[in-house]
Amino acid sequence: MRVLGVDPGLTRCGVGVVDVEPNRTARLVDVVVLRSPTELPIERRLARIADGLEAIFDEHRPQAVALERVFARSDVSTIMGTAQISGVAMLIAARRELPVTLHTPSEVKASITGYGRADKKQVGAMVARILGLEAVPKPADAADALALAICHAWRTGGGQGTARRELDAAGESDASGLTPAQRAWLAAERAAAVSGAARRVKE
Repeated sequence: MRVLGVDPGLTRCGVGVVDVEPNRTARLVDVVVLRSPTELPIERRLARIADGLEAIFDEHRPQAVALERVFARSDVSTIMGTAQISGVAMLIAARRELPVTLHTPSEVKASITGYGRADKKQVGAMVARILGLEAVPKPADAADALALAICHAWRTGGGQGTARRELDAAGESDASGLTPAQRAWLAAERAAAVSGAARRVKE
């Protein structure tokens, strides 16, 4: 499964492409950070990011697109820029008839690190480890885009995470037979699922 992850931003937009096998093995295909100068008019900044996204879509031909879900922040200008780039990315994907999924930061962190409140340093380190990279992709926008792509493939490709599948395979109803790390992973996955359900009810 080839997934294109987008960490939307008007000044810096992270874009990562990964190939993920059914056994969850992930391989880096490409990662870039698209930029737009703040001195340009907003329409030209959007066009510049859009041109970069179009080129990446055409070159790598992903099968799915993963975006970070926009959430409220104190900086209104940041929210607007993030939302605008998200719209651009979704439009480009829609024109290619590609499925688009939005993931919250906590969902991505839970999938990648096993902990929904991991910091960017922890996420970056796990991305590098998962992809077998010698160094963490920088800036953080690059690592975040790759994390989104991996998260999407893991959450949709197998439907369930590692710890959950091991419980099901063993026919157990609790986590007593898991290691501490596996229990933490399972708790994070359950928390992400519950928060997602709660959001859908509210919507």
